[in-house]
Amino acid sequence: MTTNVQHDIKVLNGLIETTLDSAYGYGDAAKDAKNPSFKSLFERRSMQRKQLTADLQAQVRTLGGKPEDDGTVLAAAHRVFMNLKNSVTGDDQSVINEVERGEDHIKAKFEEALKDSAVSAPVKEAITTAYVLVKADHDQMRDLKHEMKRAS
Repeated sequence: MTTNVQHDIKVLNGLIETTLDSAYGYGDAAKDAKNPSFKSLFERRSMQRKQLTADLQAQVRTLGGKPEDDGTVLAAAHRVFMNLKNSVTGDDQSVINEVERGEDHIKAKFEEALKDSAVSAPVKEAITTAYVLVKADHDQMRDLKHEMKRAS
């Protein structure tokens, strides 16, 4: 396996971890949200992120690599913290704030990967396709966060 292919796999696996973290985070947000429409939105988003993860994993397999299949330890620790925080504050605004913060994180990770000049063209295309979805989701959560702040 060439160094370039190894680099592509490493970049994709990093995005897989982040995307899995996001899927798990949305699952937790769905459990914590009080508003049924937020619960539904977060559940759908969790499933979409799992599908995006599967797409990235398929790309790694195409390259001959072993895809990541777990999120990061740091994200697991963050979810535990969020569960504690939400059990204390218990409102949808705090859930939305954390979801939007997670969206900032995943968007930044994809943008970083897109700037990586060592990534091959086919992998960059796969990352770009995924980024379009991530960016749209980010923008929706950002807008929702601002709407809720204005309404309160």
